[in-house]
Amino acid sequence: MAKKDLQIAPMHRIIKKAGADRVSDEAADELRIILEDVGLNIARDALDFTRHAHRKTVKAEDIKIAAKKFLAK
Repeated sequence: MAKKDLQIAPMHRIIKKAGADRVSDEAADELRIILEDVGLNIARDALDFTRHAHRKTVKAEDIKIAAKKFLAK
């Protein structure tokens, strides 16, 4: 089983914040998998922007630009 970077409890809280009364562990785990994938894709795009700007440090603006690009798909 692959190591997961995000914890399951925050996934339960996110789904409950969205209005759910009850959340299965399977639903929380699926959200975790999806969010990790989305986050990794955004981070990779942000790294591309960072390298294009000839920097080594990923800045918040790189993440914002990458997220806009990713979410616009």
